[in-house]
Amino acid sequence: MLKVTGLESGYGTMQVLWGVDVEVEKGTITTILGPNGAGKTTLLKSIMGIVSPWKGKVEFNGEDVTYLPPHRKVEKGMTLVLEGRHLFPYMSVEENLRLGAYTKRAEEKIEESLELVYQLFPVLEERAKQKVGTMSGGEQQMVAIARAIMASPEIVLMDEPSQGLAPKIVAEVFDTILKLKEEGLTILLVEQNVYASLEISDYGYVLHEGMVALKGTVDEIIESEEVRKAYVGV
Repeated sequence: MLKVTGLESGYGTMQVLWGVDVEVEKGTITTILGPNGAGKTTLLKSIMGIVSPWKGKVEFNGEDVTYLPPHRKVEKGMTLVLEGRHLFPYMSVEENLRLGAYTKRAEEKIEESLELVYQLFPVLEERAKQKVGTMSGGEQQMVAIARAIMASPEIVLMDEPSQGLAPKIVAEVFDTILKLKEEGLTILLVEQNVYASLEISDYGYVLHEGMVALKGTVDEIIESEEVRKAYVGV
């Protein structure tokens, strides 16, 4: 479904990614692991076009989308849940959700998507009229993920969805990610919570200094003692 080949990217004159290859199969959860500064967030932003790649190729469903702007990629069925949530705090839950359905493909399914979101996150239906800024961090993260689903995507890229959340809420977030997979969505996940992410993933990559240090099934990553100690910490 998503194929990244030889991706190089960075900011200004600072190169962050050095020829990264990543492939995500339809209907799977793929996790990108690695230490701080390894280039994980830059990889997601480069895939989505928030950061323009320098070299390489991003293919989605067999189409070259490398240099498409982010809104065009959303129209194609890609979406990104950014680290830090980036919600509209003075707007209600439902208003934030409906803003996620701004493309033609999403507008056609807006009520269907809203129903799915409320099935996944019953608390959001209960608080549909509540201002997002008055909610807890965990609830806001649910709104951020739900808003991405409102775009009617085929693949959801997630950047550190568990960051800053209490352990109980982290478990709920990862349960939700599994439910998204069950609903037929494909997930590319960047996450510092190694245990939780590997537990739900099908495949993984370890980035180090902007390059892929290891790739394989979750079992293969865990069983690699050298890489486990150096990059994964388990």
